[in-house]
Amino acid sequence: MEIKNICCIGAGYVGGPSMAVFADKCPKIQIEVVDLNEERIRNWNNEDLSKLPIYEPGLAEIVKRCRGRNLNFSNLIKEKIAIADMVFISVNTPTKTKGIGAGKASDLKWVEECARQVAEFSVGHTIVVEKSTIPVRTAETIMSILKSSDNFHAKNSKSTFEVLSNPEFLAEGTAIKDLENPDRILIGGENDEAIKALSALYQNWVPKDKILRTNIWSSELAKLTSNAFLAQRISSINSISALCEATGADIKEVSRAIGSDSRIGSKFLDSGPGFGGSCFKKDILNLVYLAEYFGLPEIANFWEEVVHINKWHQQRISRLIVKKLLGTVTGKKICILGFAFKANTNDTRESASIKICQDLIEEGAVLFIQDPQVSSSQISLDLGKQENKELKNIKEKNLLMKFEGEWCYEKNIFSAVEGADSVVVLTEWEEYSSINWEEVSKKMRKPSWVFDSRSIVCQKKVIDANLNFWRIGDGTTTK
Repeated sequence: MEIKNICCIGAGYVGGPSMAVFADKCPKIQIEVVDLNEERIRNWNNEDLSKLPIYEPGLAEIVKRCRGRNLNFSNLIKEKIAIADMVFISVNTPTKTKGIGAGKASDLKWVEECARQVAEFSVGHTIVVEKSTIPVRTAETIMSILKSSDNFHAKNSKSTFEVLSNPEFLAEGTAIKDLENPDRILIGGENDEAIKALSALYQNWVPKDKILRTNIWSSELAKLTSNAFLAQRISSINSISALCEATGADIKEVSRAIGSDSRIGSKFLDSGPGFGGSCFKKDILNLVYLAEYFGLPEIANFWEEVVHINKWHQQRISRLIVKKLLGTVTGKKICILGFAFKANTNDTRESASIKICQDLIEEGAVLFIQDPQVSSSQISLDLGKQENKELKNIKEKNLLMKFEGEWCYEKNIFSAVEGADSVVVLTEWEEYSSINWEEVSKKMRKPSWVFDSRSIVCQKKVIDANLNFWRIGDGTTTK
């Protein structure tokens, strides 16, 4: 079947960028991105492209080219589903907080709601595509809703559907590059015509041999497994970084040595403060739940340990900071550089910075947080604590003692380091790798420390600036 109109339900980190690239590569197809969140849609339609709700390198340029031509954002869910030949479901699937599977299983309430909306408002034949990260056999749930005549208006009683799984494999910060030049496109389904229709769209820019067909259950499981393997790799190298610090080895040298083995490869071997983002933890816990549900406790325990190591690793960094700062951070000013879970995104979901900052606040530290893309309001939400703007007016650093356990937001790095006892680099933003440490040193209170959890700072320049230095996984800076 020929696809002329696409509706994507969900204007978040998956739906927005994915549909922008679809519109750019398929100029003859009308793309409609719909969402219940009115503010989010207003931001997608903002003339000031710096106000887009998602920051990804290259995204603003594509939106500028396509918006109003064949890419539109609105809250008109009913109307846009009705005219769509293909509907993508790209809504959030958070981890359940209560009930059966709480803390591990995915909450599919939004996916189910989307399926009901498609069932109610679709006209004629519609291909429904799972784009959200979902558990195995979710397609079965979607199809049962679509086939239930109780959900249809009488006029739509002859509506027909096919369900496909088309998981995204995007890395935030490089999402546009990943969409424009993917390693593979995975399409799971049983109906040849539906698969051909979706495949034909991708073939506008993706080589045919990169488009892989599976059954729908394999496609759903492949997404969870892919994220679980990547997260496991991060936890593995971070566990070795702690061993390096204890023995005097250097994780960068160890990573280079093992990464040169073609069976292992060099990707995801950079030690850091722990994995974050919307998918890794959620997808591993979902895998744990599935293993438990199907009576495979050993498998569940194996994957759950990946999450435990990640949490332990974040706590060990905050404890190490306290130890290096003479055993206490109460009333001490700590400059936090980076709050996003990785560079080139404004996403903070499950960011290692959240846990590390919460631990330091609990210890009584006064945090001055700087990030080039994350807003102070987002940081407040993540920390569960409002910003104390009075801190910016404190000139005598000894007065900070009465503000123990508080934080504020700084736009400027040099304002953030003024009178600080330490600087903690938590996100690998490029600008942090070129900081003038001589100038920073003049502003800090001695003895002062630089903690580099991302291995992006030049050790020699920091030490030459008369600053104490610690780098993750480097045993020579830990002793």
